[in-house]
Amino acid sequence: MNPARPITTFRLASLLRLQKDPKLALKLFKNPNPNPKTPLKPIPYSLLSYDLIITKLGRAKMFKEMQEILAQLKEEIRFTSKEALFCDIINFYGRAHLPENALKVFDEVPSFRVQRTIKSYNSLLNVFLMCKDFDKMRELFVGIEKFGKADACTYNLLIRGFCTSGRIDDACKVFDEMKKRGVSPNVITFGNLIYGLCLNLRLTEAFKLKTDMVKVYRVYPNAYIYASLIKRLCENGELNLAFRLKEEMIRNKIEMDSAIYSTLISGLCKVGRKEEALIVWEDMKVSGCKPDTVTYNVMINLFCKDKDFEAAYRLLDEMVEKGCKPDVISYNVILRELFNEGKWGEANDLFEDMPRRGCSPDVVSYRILFDGLCNGMQFKEAALILDEMIFKGFAPRSASICKFVDSLCEGKNEDLLWSVFNSLEKGKIIDVDLWRMAVALALKDDKISSSFELVDSLIDVVN
Repeated sequence: MNPARPITTFRLASLLRLQKDPKLALKLFKNPNPNPKTPLKPIPYSLLSYDLIITKLGRAKMFKEMQEILAQLKEEIRFTSKEALFCDIINFYGRAHLPENALKVFDEVPSFRVQRTIKSYNSLLNVFLMCKDFDKMRELFVGIEKFGKADACTYNLLIRGFCTSGRIDDACKVFDEMKKRGVSPNVITFGNLIYGLCLNLRLTEAFKLKTDMVKVYRVYPNAYIYASLIKRLCENGELNLAFRLKEEMIRNKIEMDSAIYSTLISGLCKVGRKEEALIVWEDMKVSGCKPDTVTYNVMINLFCKDKDFEAAYRLLDEMVEKGCKPDVISYNVILRELFNEGKWGEANDLFEDMPRRGCSPDVVSYRILFDGLCNGMQFKEAALILDEMIFKGFAPRSASICKFVDSLCEGKNEDLLWSVFNSLEKGKIIDVDLWRMAVALALKDDKISSSFELVDSLIDVVN
């Protein structure tokens, strides 16, 4: 039997590319030829092998291991790394919300004999945008001349930062400086500015900019720009103008996405135009646009408001069939309306069925269930849910707890009341108002002995 073929530099790169598990890839990189019968010369790593293993570790957020490989790469003298690799590393730290680590990598790039250009600078700028550190973005921009001339990407990042932080006037100043320096704005530039203007309720300026981008700059609006305008128009109740923009998109052969359809359907529902909302829903499916979770949730809410729970359940099933997994909002919408209709049993069944359907209830789910049971005078069930949600680290709203305790005191249900206080004690969520209310209610009925017991119990809780 022939011995296993030793792994060469070229083959190592191929194996690293095929290996999906970053831990196994790291093991392979460190020891490509384990336990050979005869000693082998150390394998000379290629730049591609370094690139592959660093990328895999960065994507897996295995930053400690990634830094070890980078330290090894720094000692290589056979080749020089590419700036693109460091752009990727900076982005890995950005996605992990570790901006200081990204800045450190940027500062260390020259130690790898790699020149920093506007590309790595833009990557760093994008990290602080993702982390919403807009002041640091401005600070970085001051020293941009060291890395080259700011390009459209640089200005777009700055404009986006200002728009996101609500400083639309500063964004417009950056736009003016961009033009002054001879950098041509692109569709992303206008998309960011129009998004910012819509966010700040400056629709007239947003529409003017949409006109100017075509007439002056020969840049045509994309779906993102239309989505920003349509969303703000729907929020303002200007649905006729929103639908005119929809028709304009169709004329210009700009594909509508699920976000635009969701916005239009939601806008129609808010003003009671439900029949038109259903028409848009059908139009969406006919057009071939695949509904996403947000769109389905809008439609589920529409059917629930119409008390058509069967249609809402059918949509849940359709989501699963179409590979669009319902999220916790999908269930919470149905739960809330079931309780509003007094369907406590059905709501409770759906709540208990959520984990089987692959969706764990969140704090909102529990609060809907707790409030619904309390409103339905289902106090024993509410007490059980209270105990469960506290065990899971959730808590009802303070007003809901006070209302629940008030109902138990008024109903003279002392045993259940003590059980509730034990649950509240476990969660450390008894406050002074709740204490005062419970004592006052007990004293009101001349239950002196019970009052003293209650006070003693609450003192134990506080201590």
